[in-house]
Amino acid sequence: MKRILSGIQPTGDLHLGNYFGAIKNWVDLQGNYECNYGVVDYHSMTMPYKADNLKKNTWQMVFQLLACGVREENLFIQSLIPEHAELTWILSCVCSYGELTRMTQFKDKTDQAKEQSKDAVVSSGLLFYPILMASDILLYHADYVPIGKDQEQHLELSRNIATRFNYIFNTEYFQHPEPLFTEIPKLLSPANPEKKMSKSLGEKHYINLFGEEKVITKQIKSAVTDSGEVSSGTMSPGVKNLFELLKACGNTEAYNYHMEQWESGSRQYGALKGDVAASIVALTAPFHLRLEELKNRESEIKDQVYESSALIRKKAQKTMDEVREITGLTTISR
Repeated sequence: MKRILSGIQPTGDLHLGNYFGAIKNWVDLQGNYECNYGVVDYHSMTMPYKADNLKKNTWQMVFQLLACGVREENLFIQSLIPEHAELTWILSCVCSYGELTRMTQFKDKTDQAKEQSKDAVVSSGLLFYPILMASDILLYHADYVPIGKDQEQHLELSRNIATRFNYIFNTEYFQHPEPLFTEIPKLLSPANPEKKMSKSLGEKHYINLFGEEKVITKQIKSAVTDSGEVSSGTMSPGVKNLFELLKACGNTEAYNYHMEQWESGSRQYGALKGDVAASIVALTAPFHLRLEELKNRESEIKDQVYESSALIRKKAQKTMDEVREITGLTTISR
């Protein structure tokens, strides 16, 4: 089987954008590939955080991923596999400073930190973030990395690092991971459809995958529709977002009905919002039930994830044994 590697930061509850942008695809890929999915808590340290919250959020993310259908045997917690950090150091020595400073996400998050506080200190970890991502991928010799187009720059750096490592040490050890582009619905904030759905904007701007039914319904019913500046025959960003949500949830019948109504000039936004809310609730209800069932077996589930992380770590240890030999480091086993 070809190998897949992907990861997600534990930054609180999953939202619909996370689900349709990554997690649904993770679940679908499991039958056809050898999958390694990481809760990448090292990555969460690049921005200011509280230690207690990180540990809590890490396990919360584990349980929510399992509730969505990710299999225990495919899941690991990044910090339980210290080889990620070790390979990051080695790869940082073959990656140029200039390559890192040109990364778009570094610039964006630097600006974000400075907007939040004029005294903000931008960590060197944020600069090294793409090398850690490259280590995540190369550590498991991933054939494919499922990504959206906006993540292509980071994967390209991983490929460049693999090429330079092979050149410097006269080897063909690291293969080039290929992008597995996925069709991702462009889900926008219900409160501001000019912006992408995101937790960083605040609670009104994302739909919690594990949120209460009444909260989800209220969010959708108060979602922005026409701004008053949209010309006749042109769909506003807010209305388009409602249709995208309906389509993503798989309610084709309602989608086709409301599209016909809209195209005929009958803009029934109340009915549209009602169907969108009902579709989201129907989609997420099984996740809620599964999560409660998993929480009732909390100790057992945690043991399983420790075990899966330990088994996945064996792959990482094998890679590091070989990398130490290639790079001239003293090997652990003699």
